[in-house]
Amino acid sequence: QVQLVESGGGLVQAGGSLRLVCAASRIPFSSNTMGWFRQAPGKEREFVAAIGWSTGHTYYTDSVKGRFTISRDNAKNTVYLQMNSLKPEDTAVYYCAANGSPYDNRWYLNVMKYWGKGTLVTVSS
Repeated sequence: QVQLVESGGGLVQAGGSLRLVCAASRIPFSSNTMGWFRQAPGKEREFVAAIGWSTGHTYYTDSVKGRFTISRDNAKNTVYLQMNSLKPEDTAVYYCAANGSPYDNRWYLNVMKYWGKGTLVTVSS
């Protein structure tokens, strides 16, 4: 079965940086659109960033533009989320997700078929 395993979360002070890593297995990774989502306490899960299967297209929610960067290494079946200038409002569980349909560029929350278990990011003020 498909596995997505996130790592790299932790506690960081405001203004600091973290890099999240998602390792995928048992999935045609290079042909899958990948995304990062997050869920803060008491809130719904929301989109953060996505990268198309062709790697040429990236998408970000407005609140992270200029601070977060998504990238992928198809040779390693891995997707990354570099997070800089972190703010307390970035505190959440971050989830890696895969579209599941090869060559489908959609990254919407209700389209993503496979999900990791999440990694907690806590930003202190």
